[in-house]
Amino acid sequence: MGIFRKLAWFFKKEWKIFTAGVLTLIAVSIVNVFPPRMIGLVVDQIDKHTLTMPHLWLYLGIFLLCVVAQYIMRYMWRRFIFGGSVILEKTLRRQLFQHFLKMDQTFYQKHRIGDLMAHATNDIDAVRDVAGAGILMLADSLATGVTTIVAMAMFVDWRLTILAILPLPLLAVMATVLGNKIHNAFEKAQAAFSDLNNKTQESILGVKVIKTLGQEQEDAQDFQKHVDHAIAANKKAYRLDALFDPMTSLIMGLSYVMIIILGGYYVIHNVISIGQLVTFISYMAALVWPMFAIGHLFNILERGNASYDRISKLLAQENDRVTPAKLAQSAQPHGDISFDVDEFAFPDDPKKAQLKDVHFTVKAGQTLGIVGETGSGKSTILRLLMREYDHYNGQIKMGDHLITSYPFENYMQALGYVPQTNFLFSMNLKENIRFADPTATQKEVEKVAQIADVHADILRMEEGYETEVGEMGVSLSGGQKQRLAIARALLSHPELLILDDSLSAVDAKTENHILDALHESRQDKTTIISASRLSSVSQADEILVMDKGQIIERGTHEQLLKAGGWYAQTYDLQEKKGEK
Repeated sequence: MGIFRKLAWFFKKEWKIFTAGVLTLIAVSIVNVFPPRMIGLVVDQIDKHTLTMPHLWLYLGIFLLCVVAQYIMRYMWRRFIFGGSVILEKTLRRQLFQHFLKMDQTFYQKHRIGDLMAHATNDIDAVRDVAGAGILMLADSLATGVTTIVAMAMFVDWRLTILAILPLPLLAVMATVLGNKIHNAFEKAQAAFSDLNNKTQESILGVKVIKTLGQEQEDAQDFQKHVDHAIAANKKAYRLDALFDPMTSLIMGLSYVMIIILGGYYVIHNVISIGQLVTFISYMAALVWPMFAIGHLFNILERGNASYDRISKLLAQENDRVTPAKLAQSAQPHGDISFDVDEFAFPDDPKKAQLKDVHFTVKAGQTLGIVGETGSGKSTILRLLMREYDHYNGQIKMGDHLITSYPFENYMQALGYVPQTNFLFSMNLKENIRFADPTATQKEVEKVAQIADVHADILRMEEGYETEVGEMGVSLSGGQKQRLAIARALLSHPELLILDDSLSAVDAKTENHILDALHESRQDKTTIISASRLSSVSQADEILVMDKGQIIERGTHEQLLKAGGWYAQTYDLQEKKGEK
C-alpha cells in the first residue's frame, strides 16, 4: 500500500473525482445485495407453494431496477476513477517531459534514450493503473466484501458468515509474503524493458552502419539476447503473480465445500431455509471477486510501486547548471564575450583537464575562428559557452555579467547554435526554419534562407518551402541540412551565433557565399566558427589554434600564415588537396 502514500499528493489534489468514484462503487455494492435476496425469497415461496404472480412481478421489477441502477452507476465510476487515472498519467508525462527539457548534458550522458523512453511509456502506464484499476479493485473489493458479509449475517446466518470469511487472513498472509518478491521482480522486469528499448533504438538508428558492415545476423543475435533477458525477467514476475489465483481458488473451493456441508445440515434441521442457502451461495459467488481482486490488486500495486520509484529517482536528479539570482528575469544577454578559463575537466573525469589557460575576448560584431586537430578542445570551448557545463576554474562573461548570472532561458535565447550533424524535424522546410520563431513570416524565412544560400535549392523543389523533409531530413543532402540549420539559427537574430564545423558538407563556393552573407548581415552581432577546414575561418577577426586544450597560436589569417606554424602548414596542405 506504500504506493498510495507516495501518490498522496495527487489524490489530495483530485480528491473530489476519486471520492465520487468510490462512493459510486459503494452504491453498486449495496445494490448488489438485493438480487440474491430476491432469488432466495422466490425459492422459499416456490418451496412453500405461496408464490403468486403479483409477488413474482414485484421481485422481477426490483431485480430489473437493480440492473438499471448498476448499469448507470458502473458507467459513472468508470468515468470518475479511470478519468482520474488519466489525469495522473497526463501530470506525470508533463513532469517528465519538462524534466527532460531542463536537464543538462551530464544527465543525458548517464541515461540512454531507450531508458528514458521506457520511463515515459511503460513506467507511467504502470503508475496510471494504480490510480485506475488499483483504486477500483481496492475500493470495490472492500465495498463488495463488507456489504456481502453484512448481508450474509443479516439475511442468512452468522455462523456460516464466519466460515465464509475464514480465508481472508490466509489471503492477507499470502499477499504479505509475495508482495516484496513481486515488487523486486517487477522492478527488474521494467529495467529489462529499458535495456530492450535501448537496444532497439540503437539498432534502428544504426541500421545503415549495420548493413554496410554486414552485421545483420550478429546484431539480430544480440537483440535476441536482450529479448530473452526481458522475457526471463517478466516470466519470473508473472510466475510469482500467478501464485495468487490458484491459491485463492483453492481456499475458496474449500470454503464452498464447508459451507455446502454445514448449510445443508442447517437446512435439514430447519435452522435456515432452502432459499436462504441459495441466497448464501449467491453471496459466496459475489465474494469470489473480492478474493481474486486482492491478488490482482497486489500485482498492480507492486508493479506501479516499482515504476513510480524509477520515475521518482529520475525526477529527483538535478542538473549541475548554476544560476545565481543576481539579475532580473528580464535581463537579456548582449555585448562582448570574455572567455577566461584557467582549467576545466569533465565531471566524469575530473583529473584530466580538457582546457587550460584559455583566454580570449570577442567584441560585439566580430567573428572568432577556432581551429585545431580532433580532440584539441574546440568543441569544449563551445560547450562551455552554451552552458552545458557551469563548473570550471575561471569565468565567462557576456557584456558586464557572468553568463551563469543570466536566467538560463534568456541566455539560450541569445544564442544560435549550428552543429556539424543537424537534426531536422518531420515537417516541411518552412516549418523547420520557423522552428526558431514560429511567428516568422514567409519573407523573413526566405531572407535567412538566402543568407544560408539554401533559398535557390528550395525553389527548385517541386513544392518549394512546403516540401516535407522526412524523418531527420532523410530526403536532403548533408549540405542542404547544414544550410537549413544555419537559416533556422539566424531566424532568431542571436547575439551569439556558434557554427560548430557546420560548413563541412558544402563546397568552397557556397561556403564563401555564406560567410560573406553572414559578415554583411551580422555586423553588430558576435559569431564564433569552429572548423576543420581552415577556409571557413579565413575571414575571422581573430583565429585561435587549439592543441591539447591550450591555445598554441592566435592571430588573423594573414598573421598565422606568416608565422609558419601549425595553421600555415595545415592551410598549405588543404590548398594543395583542393588544387588536386
